[in-house]
Amino acid sequence: MSDRLVTVFGGSGFIGRYLVRELAKRRDVVRVAVRRPDSALFLKPMGDVGQITPVLGNVRDDDSVAAAVEGADAVVNLVGILYPWAKQTFAAVHHEGALRVAAAARRAGVKRLVQMSALGADPRSSSEYARTKALGEEAVAASFPGASIIRPSVVFGPEDEFFNRFAGMAMLSPLLPIVGRPPHGPRFQPVYVGDVAAAIANVLDDPATAGKTYELGGPTVYTLADILGLVLKWTGRRRLVAWLPTGLVNLQAAVLEKLPVPPLTRDQVRLLHADNVVSGTTPTLTDLGIQPTPAEAVVPGYLARFRPGGRRNTPLRTA
Repeated sequence: MSDRLVTVFGGSGFIGRYLVRELAKRRDVVRVAVRRPDSALFLKPMGDVGQITPVLGNVRDDDSVAAAVEGADAVVNLVGILYPWAKQTFAAVHHEGALRVAAAARRAGVKRLVQMSALGADPRSSSEYARTKALGEEAVAASFPGASIIRPSVVFGPEDEFFNRFAGMAMLSPLLPIVGRPPHGPRFQPVYVGDVAAAIANVLDDPATAGKTYELGGPTVYTLADILGLVLKWTGRRRLVAWLPTGLVNLQAAVLEKLPVPPLTRDQVRLLHADNVVSGTTPTLTDLGIQPTPAEAVVPGYLARFRPGGRRNTPLRTA
């Protein structure tokens, strides 16, 4: 193992588990900071004995954050939420939590900090998600000037909340709605979770990346209508795909967001009125030596379980 100790806040989440595996492959010692350390025990077999250690790390709590970064050489903050609940508000997690991690890392003498943000982060956005992501970026940069910022588009992979969600909707609903700007909806540039993990690890490995912002997108830009069409193709289902007025979608979202795990919220509807693609003026995956993985190479495999009859009805590939 290397001498580098990396603390990863949110290491048991979707992106986190891929990053922990990538860092372990590179022989780093990894401290996984999460609110419930027992929920991260599944990560330990990804490394050698003692290489990966889950610890308490709640970005809303000063003491646990300070303890989690103590002695670390590098810190990565991946913590983010798609919708608020109880004390886990957008402001508490994306803004105040990011500031708390950055300030603690600076006080502890940490050499490198990587903050996970998102494409579309904008202090003027009508979406609270996007606004607080931008405020988090600003707070981190002010508190830890050498921090690197990572802004991915929607991230895909077997456990994602994007393609899986649409595939699940296609199983139950005769209509897949296009939300946002008519008639095709916003544009996305989905990026593979493995590429995101490799990008963060490469940033940590290269001192020249300190203080820089990276926008991570895949090789292809799709409209929402394109994505829904691909989901139907890959799941072997026929459904109506149609644009719906924002007012109607907001009414539905107002009801759905009361569910414990809401499939859609009004804040997400506001997000869907803006494109989610790289700007072309900021460094990207290729600047980190990574060739983006196309969605077509990965997504059909894990959406096969949504096909009528499940995986056994997945067509055999031909040369």
